[in-house]
Amino acid sequence: MSIIIRNLTYAHPDKELLFSNLTLCINPGEKIALTGKNGCGKSTLMRILAGELSPSSGTATLAHPFYYIPQHFGQYDSFSVAQVMKIDERIEALHAILSGDTSEKNFTCLNDDWTIEERAKAALRVWDMENVSLTRPMDGLSGGEKTRIFLSGLELHNPSVILMDEPTNHLDTMGRKNLYEYIKRTQATLLVISHDRDLLNLLPAICELSQSEIKYYGGNYDFFKEQKGIQINALQQKIEEKQTALRLAKKTAREMAEQKAKQNVRGEKTNLKKSVPRIAMHYLRDKAEKSTTKLNDVHAEKSEKLMEDLRKLRNNMPVNDKLKTDFSGSDLHSGKILVTAKEINFRYPGNEANLWTNPISIQLRSGDRFTIKGNNGSGKTTLLKLITGELEPVEGTLERAAFSYVYLDQEYSLIDNGLTVLEQTEAYNRRHLPDHEVKTILNRYLFPVHTWDKQCWELSGGEKMRLSFCCLMIANNTPDIFILDEPTNNLDLDSIEIITATIRDFTGTVLAVSHDRLFLSEINCEKELVTE
Repeated sequence: MSIIIRNLTYAHPDKELLFSNLTLCINPGEKIALTGKNGCGKSTLMRILAGELSPSSGTATLAHPFYYIPQHFGQYDSFSVAQVMKIDERIEALHAILSGDTSEKNFTCLNDDWTIEERAKAALRVWDMENVSLTRPMDGLSGGEKTRIFLSGLELHNPSVILMDEPTNHLDTMGRKNLYEYIKRTQATLLVISHDRDLLNLLPAICELSQSEIKYYGGNYDFFKEQKGIQINALQQKIEEKQTALRLAKKTAREMAEQKAKQNVRGEKTNLKKSVPRIAMHYLRDKAEKSTTKLNDVHAEKSEKLMEDLRKLRNNMPVNDKLKTDFSGSDLHSGKILVTAKEINFRYPGNEANLWTNPISIQLRSGDRFTIKGNNGSGKTTLLKLITGELEPVEGTLERAAFSYVYLDQEYSLIDNGLTVLEQTEAYNRRHLPDHEVKTILNRYLFPVHTWDKQCWELSGGEKMRLSFCCLMIANNTPDIFILDEPTNNLDLDSIEIITATIRDFTGTVLAVSHDRLFLSEINCEKELVTE
């Protein structure tokens, strides 16, 4: 076995249980995706496998050598490129020997790998990072560049096991294509956390993580989605059956109570006619009341059991089946010209060269749906800022009509991380809705009372997305334009379906920067602009 997980349990330092008694065995050469809701512990499990965290109990073992590509890179900013690629000691030993230090320590460290520097540069070239020095610090590199440096290490180490945590988050279209090709050709055992559905469809098996188990599905994402659909339909059928049984139980209880009450009245009248002594009458009345109470308790217990079963079934329904967010369309008439840009370009202070080799011209009309494409660093976000008026072009002309917009980026930065969930919604309550209405909307967006004091910085990507839409609904702020800047990067699959449905049904204008091909297709972005 390449990966063996036995009875694995992890609880946070505050004792909150993340998952318990997980068991999974992955055979050599298997390629598996690890999915699950945001916050279920996917990255924590990956860090345990990589040896960065210790479990509360149980064991996790990997075949060696293994290679781990994390989701976040901030802890590596002080590292050099060579350190990230785990070749810094060999590079130092090589240069020491070439400089005349022929100590045994250097030869042992180098281990006859005389071409390590050339191979490292070749590996960087495979991932379009040939211009980056091995001694350069990681600090200052973009997320996409850092990802490609980690990926370059794969070419050098030829690991038996590869662990990847959201490897496509920062990659542009070409970077993703290169990664897909690597995944197809590698013979290593792969365990990949991803919400990239194109990548998920390349992997022949999916494991879904929950608090109590890792459930194995022998198929790619399309198969997984089909199976989940079958499960959801079966779950919905069970819910409907329980609802029917509950209505019938309540009706039966009501009818039986009425019959019992009539029976008691008839019995009392009969006893009066028979001149039954008063003491006997009290005994019979008490007996009848106890019988009625016992009957009511039986029916109440049955109803409570059905309601509890119904609650459990409903809790198992996916988030996107519980939540539907509807924004009305823009008040602008369809086809109104919002932005006209002619031969515009931009230059950041301190740079002599313009951002784009080819100046950009675009006309944006109400109702348009544009995808803005380009490689990492090609100025896609800058163009969005020019369109909104946050920046002004240094060349060309740009005319804007009056319009409102909402900017949704991958960090959902309209959320103030310094506020609590409730404070965030209160900041958007510009209509002065009563407290109970704000709290009702919070509950609708799956923020129950115990989450209201939670700090926004603690929220997952999916929670921030839901809270963003919640705030917009409280403010009654339907924009003329939704501007989307990699909005799916930090979302789980359920959350991607929520934002996809919301934007797809929105009838206003959409500007989207995304490398998620399926997302762009599903929100019907038909027009395209390439920055280069």
